[in-house]
Order: sequence, then structure tokens, then C-alpha cells
Amino acid sequence: MAGVTRSSFGPDWLDRRLAELLPGYPRVAVCVAFSGGLDSTALLAALAPLSKRLAELRAIHVDHGINPASGRWSRHCRTLARVLHVPLGVRRVSVSRARGTSLEAAARAARYEALAAALKPGEFLLTAHHEDDQLETVLLQLMRGAGIAGLAAMPEIVPFASGWLARPLLPLPRATLERWLRDRGIPWIEDDSNLDERIDRNYLRLKIVPLLRARWPGAGAAVARSARHAAQAQRILDRLARMDVERAADGDALSVPRLRALDLDRRRNAIRFWIARAGVPLPDARRLEEIARTLFTARADANPVVEWGDVAVQRHANRLLLRPRTLTVHRSPIEWLVTRDAKLQLPGDLGTLELVEDARGPVDLDALPPKLTIRWRSGGERIRLDARGPRRALKDLLQSARVPPAERARVPLVCDGERVLIVGDLWIDAAIRAGPGSRRRGRLVWHRISLRGKSHVTYPGRGASR
Repeated sequence: MAGVTRSSFGPDWLDRRLAELLPGYPRVAVCVAFSGGLDSTALLAALAPLSKRLAELRAIHVDHGINPASGRWSRHCRTLARVLHVPLGVRRVSVSRARGTSLEAAARAARYEALAAALKPGEFLLTAHHEDDQLETVLLQLMRGAGIAGLAAMPEIVPFASGWLARPLLPLPRATLERWLRDRGIPWIEDDSNLDERIDRNYLRLKIVPLLRARWPGAGAAVARSARHAAQAQRILDRLARMDVERAADGDALSVPRLRALDLDRRRNAIRFWIARAGVPLPDARRLEEIARTLFTARADANPVVEWGDVAVQRHANRLLLRPRTLTVHRSPIEWLVTRDAKLQLPGDLGTLELVEDARGPVDLDALPPKLTIRWRSGGERIRLDARGPRRALKDLLQSARVPPAERARVPLVCDGERVLIVGDLWIDAAIRAGPGSRRRGRLVWHRISLRGKSHVTYPGRGASR
């Protein structure tokens, strides 16, 4: 933040700030998250005069429908956007609150989900978070016992959905934005819920922060500087964790012996990074400790698991697996007509199956029957991997391939009636294996769903080519 100062906010200040913050500026597409409150009003009003320099400028207002005045707020935002000559889209969302989640957290999640869905590829979403917001965020994280990542608070710019999320106003106190709006007579919305001191952030803003500023006038800037130092330290920890995770990688799982070779602090750091990279919420400190300690001291055949939210980490043999807390198991068979580049949507979170032509594929496509049946294990299934060998029990094969017990019933079996021809993307029967005389070759691809959508667990030797 060397190029801009904390004073003289306005279009010129914002122009310099965005030039520092946004790669490719000014020929970029920008979308403003516009609530109509003081902060986002100042951002949009200062940005509007720069619209001709930008590739595109637009705004989005999210109507949660929680406050009885939300309809009036939407109309206010439309009116002001017209005055500023900025196109505005209004997204109405339904806020559903999970057990143990505050209404504010649920509304925030719904808002960002709507903004993510509206963002165009490569577009920059600008939010109006400022220095006071950063101060409150750091204090809240301290009260929650957060680590370095939490104390780093809100980053200035971060990948978001199909584009980026940037916070250009972080160096400025709210008072500067309010003074700029009042001097120009630009109206904004006052949300009466911001006066509710039962909400932690409001309590800090109304009761604690004024006392801090009275004693330390530069508290906002000092805490923001500390947050930047924490962010720098976290980036170093992330680089170390990435190296450790790459060394311990075993498919999508982690090798227990390789992680055990790390000291406990470094192991925690690697596991935290591995979970965060999957795009799922991090466990609390107690559960993270269970993963880093208890799962490593348990017997190899115990298959211990640590669960939180909708996800779980399980140790199976010498591998650490990240999976959904509840796994879909399907029982009913599905008929599948074999056509060129055939694709089949599997039920629940099981993903899709696809037969693709491949000149080096292991499957003789002409040897497949015109109609296949997709089944799941019920017990006693066998497959012949070698034309001269015996039929092997799937139970033994799956166990030797280190497929976790919870996953074995989820592996799709491609069958001709009751006879198993292909086991997921692991094995194929010798009767349909391609050979020198095969005219059409191909392979079966099992597209699992990632943990961001739901989950997938991989195991050694994937590839429907054995």
C-alpha cells in the first residue's frame, strides 16, 4: 500500500488504488457488491466516473428478504445506480439457517453464493470492506482463538468463483468514506439491524472499538498492519505445507508414514492446508488435534475417523482420506445402452460413467453387449482378470487395492446381466480386454464428484486398465 494515502478519497484515489490492486487495470471488467449502505455507496459513487476507462462496470444488489424494508432498499439501489449510470442487477435469495448457525452467517453465505453465481469469468468483484471492518474482524478472530490464518483477516485480493474478489477500501477508515458522501449529498441506507448489540460485530463496533480509538487513535491502521504481517507469515506456512502435502500425496489421500515423519506442528500445518485446498470448512482446533495425533497412533486396521460438519477424515491402513461424512450407497441396478461416447449419470454423489474411444484403451468396444447393467456390490461378485487364470473375488481385490471399506459399496460394477465386466475404473474382465486384433478400443472413465460438490475418494491404481 505504498502508492496511495489514507486521505483524499475519491475517483482519483480509487483510480490509483485499483491500478495497484487489479492486474490488467483499467481494461478489466468490474462488478460492485452494492448493498446501498454507506460503504458500498461510497465505492460505487467514486467508481462511476471511471466507467469509461474500464472494460465494463456493473453492480449487483442482493435482497435477502429478511428485513421488512428490503424491498425499499432494492428500489433505493436501483434509483441511485440509474443516477450514477451504472447497470444494476438485483438478486433475491432465500436464507436457510442450519442448526447452530446464526442468521447473520446464513445471510452472508447466501449473499456470497449469489455473488459467485453472478460473477463472469475473469471479472473482479469489488466489496467495500474498510479499515474499521478489518479491525473488527481481527478482534473477532482473537475472541475465537484463531491462528495466523484467522488473524490475517480479509485479504486485499483473492480468487473468487470464476474471477476475483478485491477490497480496495481496506486502507481507509469509515469516517473518511462518510465525510466524502456527506460533502456531496449522496444518500445511503441505514440498516437498523446494525444497532443490535446482541450481534458480536455490532457490539465491537458500538462498544469496544470507540474505547480503543479513544485510547489509541491509530488502532485501525496498526491492527491492519498486523493483519498484513500475519498474512505474510501464513503465505510462508502455506508454501511449506504445499511441499509437505506434495511429498505425502498418495492419490487424493496422504501417506501416514510420510506425515508421521514430520514434527507435530508441521504435520498439523500440512493437514490443515490439505483440507482447506479441498474447499471444505476447516475443523476446529480439537478435531484438528485428533486428526494430527489420534489418527496416527491408532492401530493400522482400526479405520479411525474424525467428523465435523458434512465431512470426515478417515485413516485406512497407511492412508489419510478426506470424504463426506455420509456416503451415498445405491442398490438398484441401472440399464445402460452402449452408444458412441456413451455417458451415464449415476445417482446421488456418485458422479458419471463414460465410455470413450481410445486407440490405446484396454477395452474391446466391439466385445461389449449393446446393453449393460450398472450394479453395486451385494456380495459374492467375481471377475476374471487373466484369460487363463481363475475368477477372483471382488472382496479380495478391493481389499488388496486398499479401497476403504466405506467406498467399496459405492464402486459401480458394469455388468452383462449378472456377470461383472468392469469394476469402476479399476479392473476389466479378460473377455472384453482389447488385444492386437481389436478394431475399436476404448476405456471406461468414472468422473467422481469433487469435495466442493460433494466428494470423491481415490485409491492406488485407478484407470480401468488392469
